Amino acid sequence: MNKIVQRFFYFLTLIVFLSILSSCGSRKSIVYLQPDSTAINTIYEQFIPKIQSSDILAISISAADIKATLPFNQQNAYQLNGATGNDFAFKPTYTVDENGMIDFPVLGKIKLSGLTRIEAVEEIRQRLKKYILDPGVNISFSNFKVTVLGEVTRPGTYPLQNERVTLLEALGLAGDLTIKGKRDNILLIREINGKKTMNRIDLTKQDALNSPFYYLAQNDVIYVEPNGSQVRNSNLGQNTNVWISVSSLIITIIAVILSSRN
Repeated sequence: MNKIVQRFFYFLTLIVFLSILSSCGSRKSIVYLQPDSTAINTIYEQFIPKIQSSDILAISISAADIKATLPFNQQNAYQLNGATGNDFAFKPTYTVDENGMIDFPVLGKIKLSGLTRIEAVEEIRQRLKKYILDPGVNISFSNFKVTVLGEVTRPGTYPLQNERVTLLEALGLAGDLTIKGKRDNILLIREINGKKTMNRIDLTKQDALNSPFYYLAQNDVIYVEPNGSQVRNSNLGQNTNVWISVSSLIITIIAVILSSRN
């Protein structure tokens, strides 16, 4: 009987040891942007987001002669009734259709898809010069958002006020990766020319800063895979816990029986 107890004890010890070993991770697989000889040459201007179909753009026109801008600025019901003040602040918005165009007052159809925000501003400004002296154009994305999923603290969809956002900033909004997240194989899903693309980034390497996907575009989806330890634990962890509990119970029972006989 003593041999049986010893065998159960060794078995239990082995399971605990393997569980601890499988949960251990090296510094190399956890630390971000580990230094190497890579030259950092990331330039935001190379990766400025382009306007896409289904984007919602807030566009407002200004000029020294305010009356000249009225035909080009949408107004809501409050403004039409003469109401003023911040409570009724209104930003006219335009949805880019499947052909990449918006329908703008007076100017009609304007194709903006494929342009950056600055290029779109200049496109509309040039068209307005026919009607307004020295027009000003302000454009912003009303639906610029990214989605972060997987092994992060707070997965979800995050609306952004500024289109200049990096992958690290988006992960920061989601509370950073958990210790179980796989840092060397981040998946970024992006729509380019109407097609979904799957792109991988290794955040453990400094070269990640040079990735064309380091700066995000609207509607990007970031997925953080679970590491090998987490995958194994998901399959074996519950069973391991059951085995440990059962083994402990059996050892306790045997120990009580042996002690009672003695």
